[in-house]
Amino acid sequence: MLIVMESAATEEQIRGVIDRIQALGLRAHPIPGAERTAIGITGNHGPLDPAEFEILSGVQQAIRVTKPYKLVSREVKASGSVIQVGGRPVGGPRLTIIAGPCAVETEDRTLAIARQVAAAGADLFRAGAFKPRTSPYSFQGLGLEGLRILARVRRETGLPIVTEAVDEESMAMVEDHADAVQIGARNMQNFSLLKRAGKSKLPVFLKRGLSATLDEFLMAAEYIVSEGNYQVFLCERGVRTFADHSRNTLDLAIVPSVKHLSHLPILVDPSHGTGRRDKVIPLARAAIAVGADGVMVEVHDDPSRALSDGPQAILPDQFAALVGDIRAMAGLVGRLHD
Repeated sequence: MLIVMESAATEEQIRGVIDRIQALGLRAHPIPGAERTAIGITGNHGPLDPAEFEILSGVQQAIRVTKPYKLVSREVKASGSVIQVGGRPVGGPRLTIIAGPCAVETEDRTLAIARQVAAAGADLFRAGAFKPRTSPYSFQGLGLEGLRILARVRRETGLPIVTEAVDEESMAMVEDHADAVQIGARNMQNFSLLKRAGKSKLPVFLKRGLSATLDEFLMAAEYIVSEGNYQVFLCERGVRTFADHSRNTLDLAIVPSVKHLSHLPILVDPSHGTGRRDKVIPLARAAIAVGADGVMVEVHDDPSRALSDGPQAILPDQFAALVGDIRAMAGLVGRLHD
C-alpha cells in the first residue's frame, strides 16, 4: 500500500503515520517528492484496509499497489528517480556515461585510461577489482589493491568510482573505496548479497541477469530497496539467446518497458551486450535513442593485451567519438549532456 500525504503535511504528521505503520508490525518507507511525501508499506501478508490510514492526520489518500515490486514501481513514485553517485546525477534530464576497462590491471594503465576517458567527457569511471569469471583459471582481479588504485583514480581525475562486489566480504571493501557498488549479472539473484546491498550507504548499480525476465529484474531491485537503500540504478547488459552473431543479445526493448513500470534509472552496457568492439558504438547510440538514461562502455588503450574482455573494449579515440555522438543526440531525445 502507498500512503499519499497532503502537500502541507507536517513532519509530525508524517511521523505519526510511520509510527502507526510500525505499530502494526509493518515496514514504512518514506518517499519524499517534489510536492508531497508518500509512504510505502511492506511486510503485510494480505490486503490492508485504506480507511485505517486515511483517517490519520495529514493523509490525503491510501492506495493499494498492484505490482509485486511495490517500492520500485511507478505506482509508488510517478516521477523518475535521480541517483547521486559521488555528486554526479544518474537519471533525470542529463545522460550519464560510464567508462573504463573491464578490470583494474596495473596502476599506471588504469590511471592512463582514466585520464583519457575523463578528458573525453566520462561522468563515472568503472573497472573491476573483483572479477567473477566463467573459468576458474581466468584473471580474477586485484582485490583490495585494485580498490586502492581506483581510489587514486578518483583523487587524480575527480571521476566517481563504480566497481563490483561479488560477496559480503568484498562489499565491505568496496564501501570503503568506491562511490557506487555494482551487482553483476551473475549475482542479480544472489538474494543475501542483494539484502546486504540494501543496507549499504552506497548507490547500487544492478545489472540484469543472463536470462532474467523484466519482472525478475525489478524484483531483484525490490530486494535492495526493501532493505532501505533507495539509491538503485539499473543496467541492461544483454541476455542469452540462440543468436551466435554476438556474445549476448542486447535487449533494448527492456528500456522503455522499465521506464513504463519503474521510476528507477536504467543504463545500457553495449560492451557485454555484444562482446564485439565494432558493435559497441552503434548500439550505444541505439540505447540513447530508445530512452536509456546513459551507457556504460569498456575502454582500453591496448585491448589485445587486456586481461579481461579485450575484444569488446573500444579504444580511447573511439570513446571520444562516441561521447560526441551522444552529445549530438541528447537534444534530439530531449536530454542533456555537456
